[in-house]
Amino acid sequence: MPPRARTIENEVDVPADAAAVWDRVVDPDGINHEMQPWMTMRLPRRAAGMTIETIPLGRPVGRAWLRLFGLVPFDFDHLMLVEVETGVRFVERSTMMSMRRWEHERTLTTVAGGTRVRDRVTLQPRVPVPGLTVVLARVVDAFFKHRQRRLARYFETH
Repeated sequence: MPPRARTIENEVDVPADAAAVWDRVVDPDGINHEMQPWMTMRLPRRAAGMTIETIPLGRPVGRAWLRLFGLVPFDFDHLMLVEVETGVRFVERSTMMSMRRWEHERTLTTVAGGTRVRDRVTLQPRVPVPGLTVVLARVVDAFFKHRQRRLARYFETH
């Protein structure tokens, strides 16, 4: 029996207007900046120059390699975007080498003093190891908190 899916949610208020935050969070350079130094993601060659706004919806783009510390490939994401509301929200629904299911929804909402960024991630590992889902959910929760801190810091200093 496959492991159960688990959902984590995090949010952060970023001191910038939603348009500026959107431009940053849909660009591969901005995405990689959020992930560093722990990891980076390299889009497939055929997606070169694309952003979340320009990737065709509902069709896998190919393998986006995840690299530990930006160097060591450790997993890949069969990246597929299923919804994009420009300036407001996107939903990625993919599989990974390690995950039967990976869904990431990012929503931007205007608030006093800036933009609230909300990430909702649902994950389901491929391997039915007792306790693995809980451990991975904790790691993903910590990682998205890290990403959100980096995003907020970027706008505090730029």
